[in-house]
Amino acid sequence: MNKAVEKLKEELLAVLPPTLFFLIALHIVGLVRALMAKGTGLPVTSSAQIALAALIIGKAVLLADHWPPINRFPEKPLIYNIAWKTVIYYFVASFIHYLERLYDFTREAGGILAGNEKLLSEIVWPHFWALQIILLVVILNYCVIRELGRVLGERRMIRMFFQQPVAASREERDDLREPTSTTPKR
Repeated sequence: MNKAVEKLKEELLAVLPPTLFFLIALHIVGLVRALMAKGTGLPVTSSAQIALAALIIGKAVLLADHWPPINRFPEKPLIYNIAWKTVIYYFVASFIHYLERLYDFTREAGGILAGNEKLLSEIVWPHFWALQIILLVVILNYCVIRELGRVLGERRMIRMFFQQPVAASREERDDLREPTSTTPKR
């Protein structure tokens, strides 16, 4: 029983950071959606639906992180892994967004096929694409922060963001300087 509790605690601690990030981010998306839908009669996403979506995306991120090709470019510049992970997480999040809308329309239409037809005929495409763009930017930001954390280390990231900044060591300052030319100027 003790091992099961420890495993559950480990899983909860692992899913917490992405879930919190997406909970906040999806609430922002929900607010934007509510503002865009005001006066149109479009349904507004509830906070409970947003929390469930954040939990699903948080778990999807963890599952994707166990997929061997997720860290496909460990020896290349960070942008490779950031772009690769953004694409993967974006497709997962977009699929979840589609399923949320499909669920609403399926309840109204009485079936999945009828709900899908109703969804495709009644969707407000500019709103849909606006939300997809916001979702892409949110996921890109998540991937940038996550990859920086992977490279810099959790302790260093926490220190940089939440504690008193520590002066850079001489080696770190030297790494940040522009390379100097050894040829004399004329």
